[in-house]
Amino acid sequence: MDEMYSEVGRPSIPPEWLLKSIVLMALFSVRSERAYCDRLDYDLMFRFFLDMNMIDESFDPSTFAKNASG
Repeated sequence: MDEMYSEVGRPSIPPEWLLKSIVLMALFSVRSERAYCDRLDYDLMFRFFLDMNMIDESFDPSTFAKNASG
């Protein structure tokens, strides 16, 4: 999916993170995107599944809405 990343503008969130996030939300019955992003801050299992480092900043909940409208 590397060709989907933009070279200009703000850094984008990898599309595989968003797809995997939706799977985690469904499997663990996370009630909202905001609750998911809060949980992503402290749940190492979620970070491991997304291939994120412990120091990577979690993304904003509005990212889901911005990507769903495109």
